Amino acid sequence: MANTKNEESEGLTFWGHLEELRGNLIRSAIAIVLLAVIAFIAKDFIFHNIILAPKEPFFFTNKVFCKISEYLSMPVLCINKFPVKIINIEMAGQFTIHIWVSLIAGIIISIPYIFYEFWKFIKPALHVNERKNAKNAVWKASLLFFAGVLFSYFIIVPLAINFLGSYQVSHLVENHISLRSYINTVTLVTFATGLVFELPVIIYFLSKIGIVTPGGMKKNRKIAFVIIVAFSAIITPPDIFSQVLVSIPVIILYELSIGISRKQYKKRSKELVA
Repeated sequence: MANTKNEESEGLTFWGHLEELRGNLIRSAIAIVLLAVIAFIAKDFIFHNIILAPKEPFFFTNKVFCKISEYLSMPVLCINKFPVKIINIEMAGQFTIHIWVSLIAGIIISIPYIFYEFWKFIKPALHVNERKNAKNAVWKASLLFFAGVLFSYFIIVPLAINFLGSYQVSHLVENHISLRSYINTVTLVTFATGLVFELPVIIYFLSKIGIVTPGGMKKNRKIAFVIIVAFSAIITPPDIFSQVLVSIPVIILYELSIGISRKQYKKRSKELVA
């Protein structure tokens, strides 16, 4: 019965695959909208306890950094002692931001289901051995994404708020951060970091089709590290401690991806020989 189903999937025309993809996208969109509505209703919790919390002194990361600064006698490490002031300068600003944040929350929360729909679409095109090797791919990809989101939320976002929110070109210019600017920084940086943490998954598939090789990744390792450090320097305060703290997880993911690429390269070489 299972073989019949696979044969039917493999025999689908181009338009059949397109129709199937359309169904996957529609179901994913419905999941996003439903969760976005729930996030919209839970406005107080989303904004007070999540979105606006990283700029406050009581936020977990801010308290930890301030304790470390006291222990090391390095005041520069104590971040967000004085929360940045957030203002709204648009008539419909708060309402549109409420909708935008709800939509982003809906996307982030529904990521496991979106990955599941994507997996359902590509699974029929894989061989039996490839399906076994990719077992639990949805949950692995989801865990990596949420690891990136949490890392960004608890490390990158507080550091970015502290640096960008307190930076001044002159003492004559005060910082009053617009609500839209603050929300865009928090949501986009967090979502982007979640995607960056998908690097091992991306390398896995690129290695399977021969676009990426372990040799190429090793050869370009120095360039990759420079890019990682530069990215960390942009989003963190100008001190070595913060830059290293942000760079280490991404470097570890890159090294892990080399191992994944090597494993897939060997398998691909054996299949070509056979």
